[in-house]
Amino acid sequence: MNPALVFAALGDTTRLALVGKLCGRHPYSISQLTHGSKLTRQAITKHLRVLESAGIVHSVRAGRESRFEFDPQPMEGLRQYLDFVSEQWDQALSRLKAFVEE
Repeated sequence: MNPALVFAALGDTTRLALVGKLCGRHPYSISQLTHGSKLTRQAITKHLRVLESAGIVHSVRAGRESRFEFDPQPMEGLRQYLDFVSEQWDQALSRLKAFVEE
């Protein structure tokens, strides 16, 4: 998992909204994801491909159409990455505090 790819993919409000929709219990077709949106099928497809290349969603063939579903694994990887970075910052701030208080 490349955290930069996942962060970049989630950095777009449209893609973030798509992830929100895809967090449901079943896969969605592009038609279902486009319904009620001002975006075209092509625009939705483009955003889904970015999410898919980051590993956040994957497609499953259902007859003639692809259905997309959320994959939580990259989010777990991000959580672990953010926990690691947070711990590094906590340690750096503790060292700075100890240095200043000397």
